[in-house]
Amino acid sequence: MKTISFRLLLLPLAVLLNTVGALAQTTLPVGATTVAFKKGKGDFTLAAAGKTAPIYVSASDWPGVLRAAKDLQADVQRVTKVAPAFATTKPAGQEVVLIGTIGKSPLIDQLIKDKKLDAKGVAGRWETFVRQVVEKPMPGVERALVIAGSDKRGTIFGIYDLSGQIGVSPWYWWADVPVQPQSALYVAPARYTLGEPAVKYRGIFLNDEAPALSGWAKEKFGGINSKMYVHVFELILRLRGNYLWPAMWGNAFNDDDKQSPVLADEYGVVMGTSHHEPMVRSQQEWKRFGSGAWNYQTNAKLLQDFWRQGIRNMGTKESIVTVGMRGDGDEPMSEGSNIALLEKIVADQRQILAEETRKPADQTPQLWALYKEVQDYYDKGMRVPDDVTLLLCDDNWGNIRKLPKVGEKPRKGGYGIYYHFDYVGGPRNYKWLNTNPLPRIWEQMHLAHEYKANEIWIVNVGDLKPMELPISFFLDYAWNPDRIPATGVAAYTQRWAAQQFGPTYAAEIGDILAKYAKYNARRKPELLDANTYSLATGEWATVVAEYNQLLARAEAINQKIPAASRDAYYQVVLHPVQACANLNELYYTVAQNREAAKTGQATTNALAEKAKALYANDAEITKRYHAVAGGKWNHMMDQTHIGYTYWQQPEANKMPEVTTLQAGTAAAPVAAAKPAAAETAAYVSLEAEQYTQAVNAGPITWQLLPDLGRTAGAVTTFPVTAAPTAAPGGSSPHLQYRITLTQAGPVTVSAYLAPTLDFTNTTGLRYAVSIDDEAPQLVNLHTGLAPENGNRPWQQAVAESIILKTSQHNVAAAGTHVLKFWRVDPGVVLEKLVVSTGALPATYLGPPANVTSKPKSEKSSLGRR
Repeated sequence: MKTISFRLLLLPLAVLLNTVGALAQTTLPVGATTVAFKKGKGDFTLAAAGKTAPIYVSASDWPGVLRAAKDLQADVQRVTKVAPAFATTKPAGQEVVLIGTIGKSPLIDQLIKDKKLDAKGVAGRWETFVRQVVEKPMPGVERALVIAGSDKRGTIFGIYDLSGQIGVSPWYWWADVPVQPQSALYVAPARYTLGEPAVKYRGIFLNDEAPALSGWAKEKFGGINSKMYVHVFELILRLRGNYLWPAMWGNAFNDDDKQSPVLADEYGVVMGTSHHEPMVRSQQEWKRFGSGAWNYQTNAKLLQDFWRQGIRNMGTKESIVTVGMRGDGDEPMSEGSNIALLEKIVADQRQILAEETRKPADQTPQLWALYKEVQDYYDKGMRVPDDVTLLLCDDNWGNIRKLPKVGEKPRKGGYGIYYHFDYVGGPRNYKWLNTNPLPRIWEQMHLAHEYKANEIWIVNVGDLKPMELPISFFLDYAWNPDRIPATGVAAYTQRWAAQQFGPTYAAEIGDILAKYAKYNARRKPELLDANTYSLATGEWATVVAEYNQLLARAEAINQKIPAASRDAYYQVVLHPVQACANLNELYYTVAQNREAAKTGQATTNALAEKAKALYANDAEITKRYHAVAGGKWNHMMDQTHIGYTYWQQPEANKMPEVTTLQAGTAAAPVAAAKPAAAETAAYVSLEAEQYTQAVNAGPITWQLLPDLGRTAGAVTTFPVTAAPTAAPGGSSPHLQYRITLTQAGPVTVSAYLAPTLDFTNTTGLRYAVSIDDEAPQLVNLHTGLAPENGNRPWQQAVAESIILKTSQHNVAAAGTHVLKFWRVDPGVVLEKLVVSTGALPATYLGPPANVTSKPKSEKSSLGRR
């Protein structure tokens, strides 16, 4: 690892300032590399020459801090093979590590009192730490590397930040990421802090956990219990998260293992229950201990007693209490439910909360999840007290349904977001592999951040594995959204790859990770079949070629990386590429077989056998995953993914049907029809980023969203909170595309847009389009579209990961024209434009781009935020 270039300039100054006093210490920028393997001037020696600096923590500090400090002891040993001494006694030594929480650690409090440590910007903050070297901090100590936190998690995050900088990945256990051995570790003396997180509660939801996570946990731990959860708690904290909704398919966190909630609180993880499990009680607990109907109109007393026990069980453990009520089993409430009843339920729950905690209800964090039909109750006027966080939700497919109004009076409890990387429900379950490209997550969570939904971010991660990369990104972005701009997502992925596998192949691995998620998001693997892509146009062949090229790259790197990294590499990189390349080739081969069978081609049977071999290979790929790391992850890939017939998963994978011809019935070979060449087709196809000019106006600028979408990148406008453009036209914001049309007459403009929902809950999001100087035509993305099962436009949009809208125009003459895409509403994300004079070829991704022009950066004013 190399230190940042400006450290040599900062260090002499930092050493000088240390002699003057803590209050004037230089602060390193967020993201600076603060650990080196060769000593720089003024560096603190954490490890060298077979020795390590001892670690001191006050015995009176939080148990979670002491536990994390021991993790640091273990992490230093992982890297250097030498374990530091650990003590809660009076510090002594040439160079020591001092760790503690302000107000809980006499060590740290004395440093502040003696003006050796400046607590400004830390004390009284939420989850904030400072790390710096202090000269002569106390008698008997020459130098100390001090990690001081504003609160329990602030200190813990400071500890784990140092662990990460010395080379221990947060995924060392969950993905078997090895450490790079080092004989020496040196820490920059300057002050370092990450500040406060932008989002207060940042967490994950283990959900839809059968058969994979549940089967794995049963084999390894005897079930989903505290033995498993301690690994989850540690991971969340190493990723600077702080919040967990526990697994609830047949599981009850607070009842299955009484140590689980105790250890969560000790570790420092805030616990909650899912959107439909109120008052710290799981659905399973009602099945075990409840009686009568889950109906407040007919069974209020028993429900109140049940909820009261939940708050008693919670005690003083840090929690966010879910309020409200859905039907049993995460179903909608009955038709007879009304707003007055639901408001009474919340009022009664809060009374129980106040009675059992013996403090006003507003002193216990609460949330009300506006999930599915519950949002309709809110839209119709239902309200909860101002201190309750309104947890807004996506549509289960990564598209946020609602955001606060710009300029709306702030709520004490604020707003949060419940997001999905995994889902069970219509139009199809998606549970098997990661299908969540980071650019799309960025774009949606950027909306949330800009609209100030920053109290809680919680994401459904299914079995946790194999969502390693998107989980890291979600929690990192929640901590500091401003550090990852729209154009910085690829760099983030590369940094993440370097953290797991070192810098040598980080750029290549980062690109592979981005591409496989992009390809998978075109259509979830569970939704794929032989008819997904077009055989006739060569689209199927192109898709399979792209996957196989990606696989070849991934396999080549696997041969080059150190043997110690291959288990981690298989889990995180090679397996998903291998599995999805194989799956797409399986369906492509089935499509070829069925087409050949129509005319009795001699290749029919060979294609059938190839398809069977690919299907068998799917099982072999799963076996290989289950064998890595000595079988550590057996069952984690048990999820079925082939053979869906409706939204729910099949009990077992099922080979797609193929046709086999009887001997002697094959027809004479026929040459395969060549796909129609794009350049001869009667259309012009452009990727959104192939603009000729981007016209901005006032505060509104066009923004490139690199790699967002099914084929290339996308374009949108910033700021996303700007008011709609009332009358598009003239010099209002628009993109210009110079195109050449071969004939005059009517044309159709097809706009391919990300499946963003109308998060403003108003008219539906709109854009306008025109050719040359004609009046812009308004087009509404959401006419007839509502994010609910049974709504065909929505089901098609999420299944195909696109909204396709068309408009009709007329051109007076052949030749050069200017196509204009006008901004109307914020949040519209354009991926592709196609101008056609007739019917387009039947394809899934739309006609491939046949214009080679690229953005002219010297003339354009496209944002690069």
